[in-house]
Amino acid sequence: MTQSHSQRVTRSDVAKEAGTSVAVVSYVINNGPRPVAEATRQRVLQAIKKTGYRPNGIARALASGSTQTYGLIAPDISNPFIASMAHALQREAFSDGKVLLLGDAGDNSGRERELINNMLHRQVDGLIYTSVDRHPYIELIQESGTPCVMLDRVDPGLNVSVIQVDEQLAAWQVTKHLIDHGYCDIGIICGPREMLNTQDRIRGWQLALEESSLIINPSWIFSTNYTRAGGYEATKRMLQGKPPRALFATNEQQALGCLNATQESAYNVPSLTAVRQPVDKMARAAIDMLKNWDGEVRRVEFEFFLRVGESCGCQGHEVQPETR
Repeated sequence: MTQSHSQRVTRSDVAKEAGTSVAVVSYVINNGPRPVAEATRQRVLQAIKKTGYRPNGIARALASGSTQTYGLIAPDISNPFIASMAHALQREAFSDGKVLLLGDAGDNSGRERELINNMLHRQVDGLIYTSVDRHPYIELIQESGTPCVMLDRVDPGLNVSVIQVDEQLAAWQVTKHLIDHGYCDIGIICGPREMLNTQDRIRGWQLALEESSLIINPSWIFSTNYTRAGGYEATKRMLQGKPPRALFATNEQQALGCLNATQESAYNVPSLTAVRQPVDKMARAAIDMLKNWDGEVRRVEFEFFLRVGESCGCQGHEVQPETR
């Protein structure tokens, strides 16, 4: 008779049901190390089904040295890019026989640290990590010996493996695209200034303007959170003064907030021209990096694509990344 759900079924229960020893049950479950006669093996399998026995995953993990899990620490899962990346990582981990545990820091650095500690206590086989403020808790992870791959640019001095695109080049190409349309007065909605990726995106914007001998107007740099509300608020600030003729929003949520604000001001709402990252390829590379971890630090950079919509004055299509 099947055991009550309130009482965990043990290997002893299976052995009693099958009329054999606990050791034989273990040999069947683990497919060794000793052979088991086929008739006995079938009795054990039937007993497992009848009793509802489920192997203790924690015990097996301690014995094998692997929990068959990866951890993902992300700043805000509501961000569409992070959500799409999490989906791709989960698919790649599952195809590799692993479970992906998700930790959403909610844009809170303290919560991020707690999540990392929680993942490390669970002895995950590897961490995939994007920090809230781009100043990650790398030492905490490295002290544990847990393999880790970052999904964003970090200080090279941290000596950590990274999957990334060249955000400075992407920002340069977007700005150059606007310049090619004949725009001279180009502003930028960016993230918090202390973030490394914000600094990369501002620098790309500046380089494109400098190369075309255009004026860089500091009053057209609108720093805000990487959220739709941030983009909305920054655009409202921009519209209170003399706005630029063109605008580069450095994240899609900011751009959507910007469109909401301009729509309220009787502007048109066209489809977005935006940089697209190869999420599936990046996820596959991150999982492969953890799967084949050898302790070597690697930095893998992927090409991005400029998906051209109507917001810049073009017909929609994809543009390959350019080089400077």
